[in-house]
Amino acid sequence: MLQRIQTVYLFIASLAIYALFLFPVASVFNHIGAQKIMVTGAYQSLGNQVVQTQNFLPLSIATIILGLLPLVLIFLYKNRNRQQVLIYGCIVIVLAHSYWLTQTVQNTSETVLKISDYGIGAGLPSVVILFLVLAAKAVGRDEKLVKSADRLR
Repeated sequence: MLQRIQTVYLFIASLAIYALFLFPVASVFNHIGAQKIMVTGAYQSLGNQVVQTQNFLPLSIATIILGLLPLVLIFLYKNRNRQQVLIYGCIVIVLAHSYWLTQTVQNTSETVLKISDYGIGAGLPSVVILFLVLAAKAVGRDEKLVKSADRLR
């Protein structure tokens, strides 16, 4: 059934992944100027213009595909065990994507980043993992409810 709470959790997880396109992952201040690092690339502020200095096309494509995964998982409600296993697999993929994103930020910036230099985008993978875990727990509760109802028949 699509009206379950795990549908909401999976949809919010997908929105949080796509929010990576809106929010910068990190901001670096160096001798040239301010540089914002996003999923799509690194952007340098030169005067009144913002210029893309590096393009992260593979990371952008991976983020798009990663955002589609929770949406696809919503429609696997008929086989709850498979849905739960794939949600945990999606968590592992989000962790790998987060590591890739962190390595990209570190390789792009020439200066040492401080904690205050990280943007909202750096915390979004944690939000995604939280909602995926909540969705997996909700699927488990549904499975337990169905098993108890089958036992009563």
